[in-house]
Amino acid sequence: MLKRIHVQHLTLGMHIHEFCGSWMEHPFWRTQFTLTDAQDLASIRATTIKEVWIDVARGLDVAPGVASTSEAQAQAQVENTFQHLNEVPAPPSPAVVVSVRDLHPASMVQELETAAAICRQSKLAVTSMFNEARLGKAIDTGTMRDLVEDISSSVIRNPGALISLARLKTADDYSYMHSVAVCALMVALARQLHLEAAQTQLAGMAGLLHDLGKAAIPLDVLNKPGKLTDDEFAVVRHHPVAGWEMLREGGKTNAAVLDACRHHHEKIDGTGYPDGLSGQQIHLIARMTAICDVYDAITSNRPYKAGWDPAESLRRMAQWSEGHFDIQIFHAFVKSIGIYPAGSLVRLSSGRLGVVTDQNRSTLTAPWVKVFYCTRTQKRIPPETIDLSLPSCQDKITGREDPEHWHFPDLVQLWSGLDISHQHTVATPVTASQVRA
Repeated sequence: MLKRIHVQHLTLGMHIHEFCGSWMEHPFWRTQFTLTDAQDLASIRATTIKEVWIDVARGLDVAPGVASTSEAQAQAQVENTFQHLNEVPAPPSPAVVVSVRDLHPASMVQELETAAAICRQSKLAVTSMFNEARLGKAIDTGTMRDLVEDISSSVIRNPGALISLARLKTADDYSYMHSVAVCALMVALARQLHLEAAQTQLAGMAGLLHDLGKAAIPLDVLNKPGKLTDDEFAVVRHHPVAGWEMLREGGKTNAAVLDACRHHHEKIDGTGYPDGLSGQQIHLIARMTAICDVYDAITSNRPYKAGWDPAESLRRMAQWSEGHFDIQIFHAFVKSIGIYPAGSLVRLSSGRLGVVTDQNRSTLTAPWVKVFYCTRTQKRIPPETIDLSLPSCQDKITGREDPEHWHFPDLVQLWSGLDISHQHTVATPVTASQVRA
């Protein structure tokens, strides 16, 4: 049985199942272990992680009277929150449009080819930028404006296409494609928040540049498949300041983008870093970046962890303490990509399994789904794409499924319709005990 408790209630002998936070907040390369070392306990309490899940079937339980949340209670709270988000507002006004060509929406199928080309182009540009940063060269952000506009244009035509493709990065490509993915997520979120065109452009630029400071982290530390030492953890946590310094030296970066680079690991309750800002002290774009950064990080494959399913990632983020993110912006973020983002594996009431291929503008809980497997016969069936929002459709989503449990080798191709194995190779999954975040 799992229970969520505050880290101050942790004791030796408890079995930690999962940290309630991203991997950047703690030095541990695994999350499922019995706490036996007093130094590990002290290290956990010294991080910005406020809560953890413990497994009382594999370790000690909390003392009588100590506050805890059961898995069922946490799930019910999330489902209730997401149900309230289901009333999707009208589309954003054209004020956020970057150029005239963006006025024409596209289906997922129509946009995927263009999005794949933008991903390839973006990887080259961002790789070059990181290499220049490693060499100590001044970063000219002006050269990135066209790239941000191309990404923005794709997102405006169909948010799910580029966002979903950028998530399928290899472990080796993570640092570069993470920047592209966060840029796309930021544009989608800016539109959901009805920001003006100039602010939307700044949000995209912040997403593209927010992690530039990781160019200062030695690769053997950044990709270390093991517990970080205190010194290594300090180096990793310095990357927001390092990136801010790199961009400031260039002298051409907007103040809001600089702020997002430095403060995308701050938390609403003031427990973040590097400056311990809280609430409205954190710029709007930095608060947005904090959410987009974490989402892409936990859905991406890394050398030391397999990415979580998109829908599951949203639910885990929603279960973290309220002081982690700006809750209103997080709700807008969920609306911007959907409760079941493209690529999510779901179970339908008919007993069939399907993968989400696109969102419906009218409802968050009834996306387009490509069904391909029958759980009753335990056999593949001819793929069929259905619109769950149609009144004539009797099927509905009853829950999420773990892709690692089913091992469908063609899941990406099923939802995207593209043979992108030569562009984005999904890293070999690792066990849950190896997941750092």
